[in-house]
Amino acid sequence: MRHGKKINHLGRTSSHREALLSNMASSLILNKRITTTLAKAKALKRYVEPLITKAKDNTTHSRRTVMSYLQNKESVTTLFGEVAGRIADRPGGYTRIIKLSAPRLGDAADMCLLELVDFNDIYKKDGAEKKGKTRRSRRTKKTEAAPAADETSEVTATEETPKKAAKKAKKKE
Repeated sequence: MRHGKKINHLGRTSSHREALLSNMASSLILNKRITTTLAKAKALKRYVEPLITKAKDNTTHSRRTVMSYLQNKESVTTLFGEVAGRIADRPGGYTRIIKLSAPRLGDAADMCLLELVDFNDIYKKDGAEKKGKTRRSRRTKKTEAAPAADETSEVTATEETPKKAAKKAKKKE
């Protein structure tokens, strides 16, 4: 039975596995995106997300803790500088695994793309930086729905003219 055995050993000794995950985490932080096997990506996600959480708190203790895991000055500097600045508001889920369609040619291993979420501009929404008030329903309040009569006649007169012109142009076509 596998009760309580959550770690994927990846077919390696513990020292080899720690070195592999440390190097992959450094590459992910420096390059923001890496291509790897699905099993390694899932293991790396569990390894790197607590380190990114520690990077939010820029103290000497957290820097030393992260340095003991990564053992690369450049990646630690990038993590506490550039990466921590972008993920400051995010409560978790800093990485994304995207499965690739083609397996690896040598051994048919499932391949995937592991990336930092906030550094992908393709999936980023245009209005993501502006967090405004969201409307829950289409109905407006009665006080907002009934403005003065003079205001409505001026607004509708200016807005209806282009709309009517557009409708007439469509009818002619």
